[in-house]
Amino acid sequence: MQYCGAHLGHVFTGEGFTKKNVRHCVNSISLVFVPESANHETKFKTDKAIFAGGCFWGMDYYFAKAKGVVSVEAGYTGGHKDNPTYKEVCTGTTGHAEAIQVIFNPSETSYEELARLFFEIHDPTQIGRQGPDVGNQYRSAIFYLNEQQKQIAGKLIMLLKEKGFNVVTEVTKATTFWKAEDYHQDYYDKNGHLPYCHGYVKRF
Repeated sequence: MQYCGAHLGHVFTGEGFTKKNVRHCVNSISLVFVPESANHETKFKTDKAIFAGGCFWGMDYYFAKAKGVVSVEAGYTGGHKDNPTYKEVCTGTTGHAEAIQVIFNPSETSYEELARLFFEIHDPTQIGRQGPDVGNQYRSAIFYLNEQQKQIAGKLIMLLKEKGFNVVTEVTKATTFWKAEDYHQDYYDKNGHLPYCHGYVKRF
């Protein structure tokens, strides 16, 4: 037992109310009952993926709903400007692409599964645009974080080319990912709309 100096209640003896002749009066609001399972919080190792496929609003929307995905952040990467703003990226002069950073649980999904989803929710055959959004910031790109991700991306691109898709997706080593402004995060869920330039198309 540990003593912290806090007042939890009183102990009464000699009243004859119990067999042990002891009665405890406890201040219940001083107690918090925590289930034993909460003391052994399940922790799992996460992994990360970075994709760019047009407007990051639509990418965020689909990936946030994918199995095994822990979180999705909209942001900018692949350019030369530190801490760019949305307005700056829209000029096309920063070199950045609108992208998403996906944190996922590898025990529930895999990088390959997420990369396949990436190729099936945007059109990887469009150069410097995605649907009505035109500009290099809307390019199709995979920013790999290790050699395994690079190989998986290359394998999937080859599979798609064998199926007749003229894939133009760039496969580039990841650099700094800059989180976009707060109003870009979970955009469609917050505004009650649906993506206008993204949609699921089975390609594999």
